Amino acid sequence: MSIPQANAPQWRPEPLPQNSRKKHRVFLWVFLWVFLWVFLGVQLLFLILLIVGITSGSGAPEGCGTLDKQSCNDAETAGTAIGVGLIIVLWAVVDFILGITYAVYHLARRP
Repeated sequence: MSIPQANAPQWRPEPLPQNSRKKHRVFLWVFLWVFLWVFLGVQLLFLILLIVGITSGSGAPEGCGTLDKQSCNDAETAGTAIGVGLIIVLWAVVDFILGITYAVYHLARRP
């Protein structure tokens, strides 16, 4: 028994009209362009934050209370390393979220 072709289920959506395809392509191109510049802006922001975090740990130890100079420098260095590590982890998490967002949007908008 075979099913006649006229009654066969349609598993593929109808192709988009030519005008709609062109508009979709232009919209996708604009999205990619905007996403690229937003992504680069986020990277620049985190790079500036990382540089500021690294340079904030250098300098003369002040306000160490009862610690001697060496212990104060060591504590300042450890705090800077922890802060820079947290900035890098946050940077990686934000990049991962941006990548997932891009992938989901790109896959959802595929014709």
